[in-house]
Amino acid sequence: MDSIDVVVIGAGAAGMMCAIEAGKRGRKVLVIDHAPSPGEKIRISGGGRCNFTNIHASPKNFISQNPHFCISALKRYTQHDFVALVERHGIAFHEKTLGQLFCDGSAMQVINMLTGEMKRSGAALSLSTAAERIEKTDGGFALTLSGGVPVRCASLVVASGGKSIPKMGATGFGYDVAARFGLRTVETRPALVPLTFEPNTLERLRPLAGIAVDAVVSCGKTQFSEAMLFTHRGISGPAILQISSYWREGQEIGIAMLPEVNVFEALRQARAQNGKQAVQTALAAFLPKKLAQTVTQTLGQEFGASTLAEMSDKTLRRVEAAVNGWRIKPSGSEGYRTAEVTLGGVDTRDLDSRTMEAKGVPGLYFIGEVVDVTGWLGGYNFQWAWSSGWCAGQYA
Repeated sequence: MDSIDVVVIGAGAAGMMCAIEAGKRGRKVLVIDHAPSPGEKIRISGGGRCNFTNIHASPKNFISQNPHFCISALKRYTQHDFVALVERHGIAFHEKTLGQLFCDGSAMQVINMLTGEMKRSGAALSLSTAAERIEKTDGGFALTLSGGVPVRCASLVVASGGKSIPKMGATGFGYDVAARFGLRTVETRPALVPLTFEPNTLERLRPLAGIAVDAVVSCGKTQFSEAMLFTHRGISGPAILQISSYWREGQEIGIAMLPEVNVFEALRQARAQNGKQAVQTALAAFLPKKLAQTVTQTLGQEFGASTLAEMSDKTLRRVEAAVNGWRIKPSGSEGYRTAEVTLGGVDTRDLDSRTMEAKGVPGLYFIGEVVDVTGWLGGYNFQWAWSSGWCAGQYA
């Protein structure tokens, strides 16, 4: 039976970072993954260019039952540390909006960087390999891998990710391991995911599919100002993906489709200058034509036919509310099928925030998406993977 210091389950961002760091300490490391290639989420992220971190990453960009849990890891391995690693490897990158960093070339550069660093640190990688059985032993853990291969290790790191994008092989494996060893989990749900509408609303908004606007989208006290996209199923785009992490079934969201425009004053001015034009024509100066038309239709038949001259200030206020005070109750989300990450996960109360080790199970670590720490859209989840993986790698 092979005896190894550290077995890491999951060759994603967190798992590979942990393996690199543990290997640097002279630990004998084996990384296993049931997928045929490493870093699949890295490969598809950022449209194939990998949004590998965010220069503004801080604890406030993360959601958790314990918002303080991520502070230690994010402070000890920062976005600047990862950028320095990328620069050392000569990978060209650029900043997009809101501090997001992307490779100039392919996401494969980041994967190759990580697998290269793993090799240099002596970590072994076994792909198309699953952990079929895990037992606690006096000295650590006994695993049975694919094909009945037995392995013993002192430290076991679970970096198996969450449930998002099952077609890429995502499962609830990590939560099952946590439960097996008595750790609690926070209820999981799809996050950074498009929202859907019920059939009647969908029918009314169907002509808008493919139209995007810069919007402010809110849920409760949380709001995001980014692009919103109408789809065949509902709404998507960065602003919607962001708010989806805060939204719950049965809640309304608020949408301002012209947040930079005082719609009431703009319509009053249009009325004064050319009272004969229809309200949808006036709105089309600011909104895509189809959207302006749909907004007026939503308000009622008479709005489509009325001219601005026939409209009182009170009526113009109603138009303003339809544009910048739109309240809509999504029927659901597109689910794990398209969710970028999983909200919830292994309860941070059962983990040490400095080492990522399970408090009640010496030698067992949980890192990355499987933990109840979820970042905003824009490179934050990768930063959590690098930071939590780095921390576990110092101790596993």
